[in-house]
Amino acid sequence: MARTYDAGSIQVLEGLEAVRMRPGMYIGTTSSRGLHHLLWEIVDNAMDEAGNGYATEIAVTLHQDGSASVWDNGRGVPVDEHPQLHISGVEVIYTRLHAGGKFNNENYAYSGGLHGVGASVVNALSRWMTVDVFTNWSHYRMRFTSEYDPKTKKVEAGKPDGPLQLVGNTRKKGTLVRFLPDDTVFETVTFNGETVARRLEELAYLNRGVQITFVDERVKDAGKQKQVFCYDGGIVDYVKHLTSAKTPLSPDVIYLEGKRDTTVCRAAIMYTDDYTENMFSYVNSIPTGEGGSHETGFKTAFTRVMNDYARKTGVLKEKDNNLTGEDFREGLTCVLTAMVKNPQFEGQTKGRLGNSEVRPAVEAIVTEKLTDWLDNLKNAELAGMIVAKAVKAAQAREASRKARDNIRKAASLEAAPLVGKLAAARGRKPEDNELFIVEGDSAGGSAKQGRDSRFQAILPLRGKPLNVEKKRVDQVLSNEEFRSLITALGTSFDDSFKLDSLKYHKVIILSDADQDGAHIRAILLTFFFRYMRELITAGHVYIGMPPLYRVAKGSQVIYAYDDKELEKTIKKVGKGYTLQRYKGLGEMNPEQLWATTMDPSMRKLIRVTIDDAAQADRLVTILMGDKVEPRRDYITEYADFNRQDNFEGPVMETAERQ
Repeated sequence: MARTYDAGSIQVLEGLEAVRMRPGMYIGTTSSRGLHHLLWEIVDNAMDEAGNGYATEIAVTLHQDGSASVWDNGRGVPVDEHPQLHISGVEVIYTRLHAGGKFNNENYAYSGGLHGVGASVVNALSRWMTVDVFTNWSHYRMRFTSEYDPKTKKVEAGKPDGPLQLVGNTRKKGTLVRFLPDDTVFETVTFNGETVARRLEELAYLNRGVQITFVDERVKDAGKQKQVFCYDGGIVDYVKHLTSAKTPLSPDVIYLEGKRDTTVCRAAIMYTDDYTENMFSYVNSIPTGEGGSHETGFKTAFTRVMNDYARKTGVLKEKDNNLTGEDFREGLTCVLTAMVKNPQFEGQTKGRLGNSEVRPAVEAIVTEKLTDWLDNLKNAELAGMIVAKAVKAAQAREASRKARDNIRKAASLEAAPLVGKLAAARGRKPEDNELFIVEGDSAGGSAKQGRDSRFQAILPLRGKPLNVEKKRVDQVLSNEEFRSLITALGTSFDDSFKLDSLKYHKVIILSDADQDGAHIRAILLTFFFRYMRELITAGHVYIGMPPLYRVAKGSQVIYAYDDKELEKTIKKVGKGYTLQRYKGLGEMNPEQLWATTMDPSMRKLIRVTIDDAAQADRLVTILMGDKVEPRRDYITEYADFNRQDNFEGPVMETAERQ
């Protein structure tokens, strides 16, 4: 019998209850990324104080009890009574959605947190939160808790323990927020110290002269618990850091800064001998990984001004076509920041800037400042090198166009190069299909026999693919393994990449758990990162995790995926077992490969994600570039050869397991 649908069926979520009910609406996900988003919300509030000239110091601490705290020496959260609500400003900010001082420009000229939900959402998704305010020589404190109410059978989210308390007198100033994430909400409540340190270092680069201190009390070595970030050179220092493992065309950094109306734009540009461009953009210190109107304005102006310069200097003749933006940006690493009043981001996670008025403002600033830079005779040598590099890039682009045409022709001929190589899936729904990229014919044979052909396809690699990090596009396309991969995926690649043409929504790298297998995985991840980055950011790339050991005792068989699991397994089965160490996937028969590595109900997969594109780019360069010393230094400091999945951790954040 159908239930009556009337007004009584409508559920009203009061206060912060809506956040508890649908946390993903506010922080994107309840995975590790969502956990860290809580911290970023509080850090962004502190950075807004610094970015508007009210604070010079910020301190972030990860405590041993699992909580995190953020302090800034700014003005302090308002403690007086709200005129309409008749409660303290502290209670308003931390318990009411869409309440804050950033909806107009009177308190903050520029701000990253405009939605007014950040602080209250963090409170709602925490077991407890304390807010200490130091202002007007007084110290105030308020505590909030989230507790289950047996009467209502609901969690009372972020409820004040009492009114704002005056603790005493103080010489300090600012705000200290400490919170403990709720382990009933998040998949993990353990903050990643390296992730936090990287973000704070990035913020220090973006906010010149602001001192950011990071303390991780969980680190056993007391001498390594504390890090201090402060950069007087700002984004100039940042772009030098990002290119430290690359070979520069010149040690000089092109720095452009200007203001139009209310928009402030700063850009730091450095050229290297690389063949790819790297653009890292921010709005009010918030990363805009998906770009937006500020990036469009920069690229439009940069291309036009550089073409005008090439014609002015005679490199381009009247009959010659203009060079493209991609030509001029080959080898460019740029940090672009915009300070925007009332920025309109796409969603709370702020991935793309949508303000239409920012594009012409940035375009005008870059046109004026870059023209001035080019007119300065002391910059003539570097300017000439940039134009010469762009001309070579145009020639390579024509060669790659011909190579692309060949790939398109091959793809139109029913993927002729893949005959006998790709074992396609029978299913025609890309969202259900999986492509396993396996190492060698032996593993390929087992995978083809062990798979479920209804939705699983197998592409064996018959040789080690090319390391694309120091190769031009035409050289990449001359590699048979990558031509086969591009054809199998159906997306094309580089600037022609089309995600909606993807034939397999799970692309799974499945290689041996040895040095060669790790190298192949790193090469494939580097290719995806450089030429199909959206494949990663959209969550389609995975690492397959084959077991290292097979432990058998009688009729009992247990697979162990690392040395720790092996130790536990041996203790569990006791004496009298037999042990097999798999040197490669080819040693498994089809049934074993299916049961351990390919069966969706049993396997372990790691989804590859990119949380920090700038850091990922730098580490790809270190690990896959041609400079030996930075790679040796990095491996010496960070490598842990007892972890079979260590190689991909520094390059891409591996966040989700299936």
